[in-house]
Amino acid sequence: MCWLMSSLFDDRFEHPAGTYKKIFETCEELAEPLPATVTGRIPSYLKGSLLRLGPGLFEVGDEPFYHLFDGQALMHKFDFKNGQVTYYRKFIRTDAYVRAITEKRVVITEFGTFAYPDPCKNIFSRFFSYFKGVEVTDNCLVNVYPVGEDFYAVTETNYITKVNTDTLETMKKVDLCNYVNINGVTAHPHIERDGTVYNIGNCMGKGASLAYNIVRIPPTQKDKSDPIEKSKVVVQIPSAERFKPSYVHSFGMSENYFVFVETPVKINLLKFLSAWSIRGSNYMDCFESNESQGTLFHIATKDPGEYIDHKFKAAAIGMFHHINTYEDQGFIVVDLCGWKGFEFVYNYLWLANLRANWDEVKKAAMMAPQPEVRRYVIPLDVHKEEQGKNLVSLPYTTATATMHADGTIWLEPEVLFSGPRQAFEFPQINYEKFAGKNYTYAYGLGLNHFIPDRICKLNVKTKETWVWQEPDSYPSEPLFVQTPDGVDEDDGVLLTIIAAPGSQRPAYLLILNAKDLSEIARAEVECNIPVTFHGMYKH
Repeated sequence: MCWLMSSLFDDRFEHPAGTYKKIFETCEELAEPLPATVTGRIPSYLKGSLLRLGPGLFEVGDEPFYHLFDGQALMHKFDFKNGQVTYYRKFIRTDAYVRAITEKRVVITEFGTFAYPDPCKNIFSRFFSYFKGVEVTDNCLVNVYPVGEDFYAVTETNYITKVNTDTLETMKKVDLCNYVNINGVTAHPHIERDGTVYNIGNCMGKGASLAYNIVRIPPTQKDKSDPIEKSKVVVQIPSAERFKPSYVHSFGMSENYFVFVETPVKINLLKFLSAWSIRGSNYMDCFESNESQGTLFHIATKDPGEYIDHKFKAAAIGMFHHINTYEDQGFIVVDLCGWKGFEFVYNYLWLANLRANWDEVKKAAMMAPQPEVRRYVIPLDVHKEEQGKNLVSLPYTTATATMHADGTIWLEPEVLFSGPRQAFEFPQINYEKFAGKNYTYAYGLGLNHFIPDRICKLNVKTKETWVWQEPDSYPSEPLFVQTPDGVDEDDGVLLTIIAAPGSQRPAYLLILNAKDLSEIARAEVECNIPVTFHGMYKH
């Protein structure tokens, strides 16, 4: 069912049956594609594949993974052909997965799960394996994106994994450190129409100073060489703290600028490098918050890549996903999904929390930072003498930017959407036509106390919202596919995978009309599908 509403959450859904626990359970890969049962009509222009990634193995032998981002990477694929749909999935053969399956235990430390040395080895080899330093995981469970003519499954470390998107076979592991100076890159690159890929990661700069590097990977090469070999750092952005980079999950890019939001959630590198090998830490143990920093907005030009040294600052937020970033009349408009305050939201994504009974889930979420969709506006033309006045003159926003005496420009956002413990997250837009441009519509996954239970559409200009929701149904991030001859920004469909564990067929691909979120078709399969994070539609 779907409806238009002034607030996304007038009609509050509860989940006392707790069937959402099923989306955090291990499932088997498939030997061959399963035919789906289609109701409604699949649009004839859907002839490609929906690719999705997420965790699929939540324990190895009798050793559990503890955090949502620890389960081993499972790739899902819905293929469209002549109005029919098939579903296929396969675990990605990462080192983390292959070694875990071979040794029947957690071998490589994940986000929130520490890998203990092999208990069968003698005391000396165990002792030395504690001091080998960190073996970084290649568990690429977050997203998939194209580089040249290839496709890579990714997480947030320096390893990306090439996959064959037809067969879902794992091809090879690539270490980006071999090509550019970064410690890791995000799972949310920006991809231009010609196939150029931009991404960001932190790095150790000259004299062990810390910085963030924006990396450019060129499009398909005429000589058929691998574009990754021609990766370059285009601009470096300084870090607010010398040994503590901020956690970075995504960044903004308009036609001519990069925007990097440096939040108060920090990775303590000294803790990461020292405590790791001795104490049995995981990545989560190395995060801390700088309660006094607030949030810093950095901007840099794209071509040529130059850092613009203005200090834009705002109140503390946690931030994972940018929605869109565009320029208008001398301003950069930055729309993002924020979480108020300086606390790290991942603290609330332990599997034990997410698998709790509904009352417990709600109780835990009451303590968490509050989600909000926000618009920040950054003035490009800044003069010291304009102290104390609002520098934003765009007629359609209440966001402000005010020069302080010390030269800092303080940013106050406009709130585009807010609902208590109801997040508009995993945002998507009509990316092909409106990335980096003035736009109207965002689509998102509605999180109700961290449980995904609705698909939402937001008009960022009027704040009007639409919702699709059904009882005991748990969707994933909606991906927008444009109608080939579409004229309007929202002429197209949304593709999302719904887990409905209590149903006769416990999962389905749902196709919604992007205009009003009405159902066009669904393709049901006779197997459970666990939670997925991000993915893409491959034409």
